Amino acid sequence: MSDGHASGAAMEPGTVISVETRHSSGFHHKRPIVLAGGEGAVVWDAQGRRYIDCDTGHGLAILGHGHPAVTAAIKAQAEKLLTCGESFYSEPRARLYAELAAAMPAGLDRFFLCNSGTEAVEGALKLARLTTGRSRVVAFRGGFHGRTFGSLSATWNPRYREPFAPLLDGFAHVPFNDAEAAAAAVTPEVGAVLVEPVQGEGGIHVATGGFLARLREACDSTGALLVFDEVQTGVGRTGAFVAAQRFGVTPDVICLAKGLAGGVPIGAVAFGERVGEVPRGAHASTFGGNPLAAAAAAATVAIVRKDRLAERAAELGERFLGMMRQLAGEARVVREVRGLGLMIAMDLKTRSARYLQALQDRGVLALAAGPTVVRLLPPLVITWEQLEAVRDALALVLMEDPPQ
Repeated sequence: MSDGHASGAAMEPGTVISVETRHSSGFHHKRPIVLAGGEGAVVWDAQGRRYIDCDTGHGLAILGHGHPAVTAAIKAQAEKLLTCGESFYSEPRARLYAELAAAMPAGLDRFFLCNSGTEAVEGALKLARLTTGRSRVVAFRGGFHGRTFGSLSATWNPRYREPFAPLLDGFAHVPFNDAEAAAAAVTPEVGAVLVEPVQGEGGIHVATGGFLARLREACDSTGALLVFDEVQTGVGRTGAFVAAQRFGVTPDVICLAKGLAGGVPIGAVAFGERVGEVPRGAHASTFGGNPLAAAAAAATVAIVRKDRLAERAAELGERFLGMMRQLAGEARVVREVRGLGLMIAMDLKTRSARYLQALQDRGVLALAAGPTVVRLLPPLVITWEQLEAVRDALALVLMEDPPQ
């Protein structure tokens, strides 16, 4: 039976919720608000209530909402050409390549473009198998790499894995930040070591520089490729364009997605000479590098670089983490504060769901990262005054037990 709204006529919020409830897949947990617009670090719902957005679609809106440069790039490209496959050359794609090459660590200047983070991880795994001839992969406990079969095989959490078992063979999961255990696992049969410099879905656990340096040494000695999954940490989030630059460790491959196009779907695999030449036709993506996404991404990367937003994230993040740690000393419910740049977690001694709801009621959107973590991924353009407002809301919520 038709719901009567396929024509594009405006819907009431209740109708939006009922139609989505009736027709969507059911895979997603949904909050009962209808987001209708946004500007900068603020979004508003269909009833006009405003929220400081520290969810940003799991980190997609890296420049906030409605950034004029990204909006202009999308509009201009939509009026010219929406599709141009990799069989032809494309100016927006060339602009994106040039921007990325200038932003990435030296030597990582070749790119495979796709549509999402999980596709970027799949591309990296295929690169490793193709160029090393080895099928074994070392990944880490607490890691999350996506939901397709290859990336899910690299993901550790049994909650994501078990419904789809059996997964791919050849994946080992060793303790995160255990340098010696990881080095021992990188045998000559291993083709790739896949690691998040900061584990996102796993609860915002930050790697140590010594751990990543030891992985680099192990890969150098065995010929495995070191792959950084920077799907969530990339594009300035942690205080450098990619977190690898903060740690001073250059991997062979970096996976990017989420904030890369300011919210437009895109993924990218960056690699360099150590990977070697790849045979034409060995991998492809129909929508990868399409002109619309490429134009949005080129504009996003250009703004992050021009406005020095990574450096801003480092400064604001350090100040905000200091405030959060002070708050943690006052709120008994907080176990630990972790983070790097504007990628921040408060790990609670109880489940975080009711605290997330209480924050929403006070005008702040945050998200979980495991059952006890309140995760904050604000846009890089958030103001200090807005971060102070987030801190004030957190203080009110965390001092209530339970929050009302």
